[in-house]
Amino acid sequence: MSSFKKFKEISGHAGAIYACACHDGLIYTGSADNYVARWNPKTGEQDKFAIQFGQSVYSLVFLDQNRLVVGLSNGHIHVFDLGENKEVKFFTQHTKAIFALAFNEFKQQWYAADADGNLSIWDAQTLNQLIYLPLDCGKIRDIAINKSGNQFTLACQDGTLRVFESEFFNEIHTFKAHKEGATAVLYHPHHENQLISGGKDAMLRLWDVPAEMQLKEVPAHNFAVYGIQAIDDGQTILSASRDKTIKVWSPDLDFQQRLDLKVGGHKHSVNKIRPLNNHTFVSVSDDKKIIVWER
Repeated sequence: MSSFKKFKEISGHAGAIYACACHDGLIYTGSADNYVARWNPKTGEQDKFAIQFGQSVYSLVFLDQNRLVVGLSNGHIHVFDLGENKEVKFFTQHTKAIFALAFNEFKQQWYAADADGNLSIWDAQTLNQLIYLPLDCGKIRDIAINKSGNQFTLACQDGTLRVFESEFFNEIHTFKAHKEGATAVLYHPHHENQLISGGKDAMLRLWDVPAEMQLKEVPAHNFAVYGIQAIDDGQTILSASRDKTIKVWSPDLDFQQRLDLKVGGHKHSVNKIRPLNNHTFVSVSDDKKIIVWER
């Protein structure tokens, strides 16, 4: 398998970049400078699209072709229709930072999770709230949805992975995954009943969900794992860390490549990684940079 190389480095934000979403071949980023901006990954240029807020932008997710959900550091959630170029909803149910947003296309639901351990679930068509769950699990840093959409999992500060079914929102599995806090989670691209998790302990772990059993563990990074993604039709797993590096893994979590400052990578914590297409991904960092990687 060929190695990843830096294709483009993009600058423009005036603060750390916490959030990233790729949509229709463009990159959307949210930053501590209180802006959401849009970038062309081929040219590295920012277009005229920009939204300014009064708070840092912590999370982004698209619901469909036009609607973008933005989560802020004060718990506010904004929904924009980019086709009509206007805000269509504004929610204040959460009062702490929205660390994770996720869209379940099969159930037409979207999920928001905050720094106090609260989860809200919304109807993607009507934008009405379906349920609000105070889970008392500490900061919820990540949300993963399985391929069929009938299940989703939260990575929680209390070290647990909490698995919910998406029909009635019952918590069906809860297991301790990382002693100092779970920070990232991904459903295995080839195994519906397996999860890959990352934690403050810098480990990657593979889990059998129904058995709530660990299958494998890898000392992956030097500091907390902040993101796990799959690309290449699930043939490649990526992990991003506070240790400033991105690691490339096989689906079995065998190490393949390290992307760090020596190969043009980030100078500070890598906060998010997002697939751009099947062989290209985007990383964003506290160093205010957006990097497009390709193989």
